[in-house]
Parts: sequence; C-alpha cells; structure tokens
Amino acid sequence: MPSSRKKTASELRRDPVSQNWIVIATGRARRPDSFAKEKRTDWRVSKKDCPFEHLQDEHPRLVFFRGKKVEIAPKAGTPANWTTLSIPNKYPAFSVGKKLNARNIGPYQVMDGIGFHEVVITRDHEKDIPQFSLSKVKELIDLYQERYLDLMNEPLVNYVAIFKNKGPAAGASVAHPHSQIIAVPVTDPDVEQSLKGSLHFWKAHKKCVHCLMIAWDRKEKKRVVFENDCYIALCPFASSQAFEIRLYPKNHFAYFERADDHEKQCLAEVFLRTLQKLEKALNDPDYNYFLHTAPADGKNYDYYHWHFEILPKTGTWGGFELGTGVKISTIEPETAAAFLRKQ
Repeated sequence: MPSSRKKTASELRRDPVSQNWIVIATGRARRPDSFAKEKRTDWRVSKKDCPFEHLQDEHPRLVFFRGKKVEIAPKAGTPANWTTLSIPNKYPAFSVGKKLNARNIGPYQVMDGIGFHEVVITRDHEKDIPQFSLSKVKELIDLYQERYLDLMNEPLVNYVAIFKNKGPAAGASVAHPHSQIIAVPVTDPDVEQSLKGSLHFWKAHKKCVHCLMIAWDRKEKKRVVFENDCYIALCPFASSQAFEIRLYPKNHFAYFERADDHEKQCLAEVFLRTLQKLEKALNDPDYNYFLHTAPADGKNYDYYHWHFEILPKTGTWGGFELGTGVKISTIEPETAAAFLRKQ
C-alpha cells in the first residue's frame, strides 16, 4: 500500500555511534553531477619551485623504493632512489621532548605540545593516489603502518593521527602529493566521541555498532561504493556532508596497526578504486582523509572498529552548522553512492 507520509523539505538522521543528528536537505538536493562543475583552483607549481623536489639534505625516518624498505643510516640524507618516504615536518605542530610539563592555570589545564610531526611524500610531482598503481598504494599503506608502529611506542604518545589534506580548500599548503602523520599525548575529541559511542553500544547490545551498520549496508546495497574480500567503502547513512565515504574492514578489528599483508593489499585496492571514483565523479575535488583507530595508550579497545574517512570539500558550513553542530548535506548518501558506483 503506498505511503501517505507527506514529503518534507529535509530528513533528520542520527548517527548511531556519535548520536549526532544530521540533515539531508532533500528539498534543495543537488544533482550528483553538479558537484563536478564547481570551479577548481589551479595551484600547481613547477618542480623547480617545489620544496618536495629538493630533499637531499633531509633526514628521512623511513624510505621505500618500489615496494621495498630502504635501509638508511641515522641522520643520513635522502637516498637517490626512493618512491615514498617520511620526513620530519619543517614547521611542526608538535615538538619532540621528554616532558609534558602538565600544569593548571586557574581553571585551565595546560601541557607542552610534545609529539612528532612527519610529512609522507610520494615521488611523482604530478600523480596522486587515483593515478597510482595498486602496488604504489600498498607501499603507501605499508609506510603508514610501519611509522605508526614506531611512533605508538614512543614515550608520551597516546594517539597517532594519519591524514591527508588534498588541495587548498582542504588545508594543503604544498601541491606536490603528500600526507601527514602526527603522534600526540592526547586522544582527539572526534575519536573520543567515536570510542564512547562504540563502547556504549557494546555494553548495551554485546555487539559492535560498526559491524551492525556494515552488515545492514551490505544487505541494502544502497550506500555501498565498492567492496572486495576484506574491505568495504560506503557513504554513511548519516553523512555529515555530500559524498562522505568511509572505508571499513569487513571483519571486526580495532587496531589498524595489526592489519596483515593480505589485508593491506585489499585495503590498497579499496582506497585506489574509491579515490578513482571520487576523482571522476567530482572532477578531481579537494578532500581530506584520516584514520580513526584505537588509541596507543595500552588500554583495551576491542569493542572499536577502525576505519578511514574521506571527506570531499563539497560545501561550506554556515552559522546553523557551526552554532548547532547539526550538519546539512545537500545530497542523499544513497544517491551519492549510486553515482560513485557508476564511475
């Protein structure tokens, strides 16, 4: 029997992990192909003027060349043959140190910004992940994991953030393809909220909330973008903005650093295919991606489910979003996923 429910200008959806409400503005929804028509900033620079083309005097923390790790002496310069490497950021947000000097200033808590800040650079000046080979993406993930394992064991480090800012609208200051790793003594609020929501659901239902969402989305198939044996890419039911995508391991895993070689190969394929689809669908958009995984503070987080989130810059948050914390998306995730699947 046809539904008699009157169609409204929008639909409120609640994220079962964060418990945040979001708005799907169906009344002013955009056609999925309209996002590709937005003007892009051409900010390319020549190799001669690119700081990442002159790394001979840098001191890499980890170097790969064509899928294999390159052994480097302590404080050695950058070798001639490399395809992916990680170097200390010249303008770090955190400084290496041995003490946090935690203190109170009146009602406020303060500590020194102690941590590690590295830049992960891929060799080609023009090509980014959508143009990579599968083996090249796997190499990037291998580097992420190895640096994660090293940094998580550093004193004072409680969380390791891996992220990419692609394009000026996403916060990048250098055009040459790169990403970043920051290891810090605190867990960021976004992950804290995700952990609390996951734990609350686990205690109430003895199940992983992320596993439940993945199973439902695989059954419905409406929001799935791409999947293989081990991983799935989907547009979340309560997407905070248009074309938001999350990459999940299909099986329940809390810790990114424990992914084995086969799992990393599968992750590389999902990463590559998803970003290729996004690039084609939205005409090479600016975007951020970041890792959400269990903290490195030694506590048990078996109830959590690690994942990557990809947020293309498809809109600007205004006063309503900033004032209420309720985000508005101008396209249904079901429509976004269907459009991405076609690419």
